[in-house]
Amino acid sequence: MPLAILLVLCVISCKTGMSLFCHGQRTARISIPLRLWPFPPEMSGNLGKTYISKKLTRYLNWIGVPTKEFNVGQYRRECVKIYKSFEFFRPDNEEGLKIRRQCALTALNDVRQYLSVEAGQVAVFDATNTTRQRRGTITRFAEQNGFKVFFVESVCEDPDVIAENIVQVKLGSPDYIDCNTEEVVEDFMKRIKCYENSYQPLDEVLDRDLSYIKIMDVGRRYLVNQVQDHIQSRIVYYLMNIHITPRSIYLCRHGESDHNVKGRIGGDSGLSGRGKEFAKCLEKFIQEQNIKDLKVWTSQMKRTIQTAEAVAVPYEQWKALNEIDAGVCEEMMYEEIQGHFPQEFALRDQDKYRYRYPKGESYEDLVQRLEPVIMELERQENVLVICHQAVMRCLLAYFLDKSAEELPYLKCPLHTVLKLTPVAYGCKVESVFLNVEAVNTHRDRPENVDTSRMPEEALFTVPAHQ
Repeated sequence: MPLAILLVLCVISCKTGMSLFCHGQRTARISIPLRLWPFPPEMSGNLGKTYISKKLTRYLNWIGVPTKEFNVGQYRRECVKIYKSFEFFRPDNEEGLKIRRQCALTALNDVRQYLSVEAGQVAVFDATNTTRQRRGTITRFAEQNGFKVFFVESVCEDPDVIAENIVQVKLGSPDYIDCNTEEVVEDFMKRIKCYENSYQPLDEVLDRDLSYIKIMDVGRRYLVNQVQDHIQSRIVYYLMNIHITPRSIYLCRHGESDHNVKGRIGGDSGLSGRGKEFAKCLEKFIQEQNIKDLKVWTSQMKRTIQTAEAVAVPYEQWKALNEIDAGVCEEMMYEEIQGHFPQEFALRDQDKYRYRYPKGESYEDLVQRLEPVIMELERQENVLVICHQAVMRCLLAYFLDKSAEELPYLKCPLHTVLKLTPVAYGCKVESVFLNVEAVNTHRDRPENVDTSRMPEEALFTVPAHQ
């Protein structure tokens, strides 16, 4: 059932909102007032409707719900190549109003195309829909096309936060190229005033039939109304868990294991000599980072626990972080899998993300298993996750917005720590190799993936091992 998300920004006191549409037999609407949160410098831009739009799009695509965002501001920039001033957004500027209305309608037509023709399930409509009239247009559009609607509204009334938001977010906007800080702040404050003059917030009485959630005071309070389906529920739950506190997430695999050295997949072997050396180096690295209130998570497998023990900090074991289950292929070498199950080996190469090992798991299964981990990572601050190759690929794909096709081939080498720091609309990645050699466990997709291929073609990309 396609769901289209409309993100509505209303900038009186920095109030923003978002809406969602879904294809279905009835129309539902959800609204979420979301406070415009103050962001630290390293997260400039992660604020308001576009931040939420991008984050939701990334999350929904990661869990397997085809989603695309439609930013009406970008449509406007393509129509009006040069932005002059706030005058364009004045309620009495008939020409500007006409252009903005046409851009919104063009974007809605693209939403219809995406959901009805291109098999999308969620369309995120990122726009400044500040009036009841505009939201009515969107609602009628949804009803006419059989989509459900989900509104999200964001509210902030702190002038310091508003000023900080303008400096951090708008200085990099295409609207303000070659403008200094003072010019940007002055113009955008006047633009906010334009929205303020026409802003009509979602109302508990007038909009009681709409589905919505309000997020107030940086998530201190929420108001949720008329949630209609499981996707809307997941969206609400996700939005209630994200935060903008400065933090870093550290991802690494366990130290090299005995099975790694022998080229065997899965199993529950312990660390090799070099794996134990890495664990000691990891302890030193973590101490040097001087991380405040660091939490450490591991799987329930021996090799991650042994790695965490050396770090000498309390750790929490997650069954969800266990390595992908290779089923009947557990503890086998790739050469043995090719020898015993050549067709299965080829089928996995054809679609590594969706292929499920006999009596085991696929990467798609693993993503579903890891969703609670992602939710908790969004809630937490500084976390070190000591996990496994397939698990680390899934987590990394979420934070870096990688597709299902890219995910199974992300490179996550042993004895390397990835530091992920949230920045504007994404993550900054720092890769730190801890100078302990280890085997290479990464296998690229072979050129020939046909079931009739020769064994040497299937094994061409298998990394060297004992």
